[in-house]
Amino acid sequence: MAEVIVLGFKDPDRADQVVPEIEAMQREGLMDLADWARVIRRPDGKLDIRQATSTTGAGAAVGALWGMLFGLLFLIPLAGLAIGAATGALMGKLADYGIDDKFIKEVGAQITPGTSALFLYVSRVTGDKVIERLRPYEPNLIRTSLSTEAEEKLRVAMETPAPA
Repeated sequence: MAEVIVLGFKDPDRADQVVPEIEAMQREGLMDLADWARVIRRPDGKLDIRQATSTTGAGAAVGALWGMLFGLLFLIPLAGLAIGAATGALMGKLADYGIDDKFIKEVGAQITPGTSALFLYVSRVTGDKVIERLRPYEPNLIRTSLSTEAEEKLRVAMETPAPA
């Protein structure tokens, strides 16, 4: 079953530094991510959100393909392409896959200004190896969808210093 794990970081750039590490661990088979999102809460309190999956871009591509196919049927392929791309982009923008946008904004608004957070929608993880790779970034566990017992074990594992 997929779980949501929210990690907090002391500075605004740290979550962006962790993203390539997360993606590398996914390529290495240490974790399977359905989605991730990075939130920076600026000193003025505004949120800067970036998600792994852009449903707008994917929707535009699919819409363009279908629009062009329909346009070919009615002998107006360029108009069909343009209309299909616009419709697909709009549908993609309205679609919400992965981590719920409302949840991201709610939790993002609770983090301290000048810090960042990383939301991970994980379906499988090799816990000990992933924790070891994340430890140098000094994450703190903000929220999870894990059971209370599993969350506490994760919190303790993340806070325990690496053996010298």
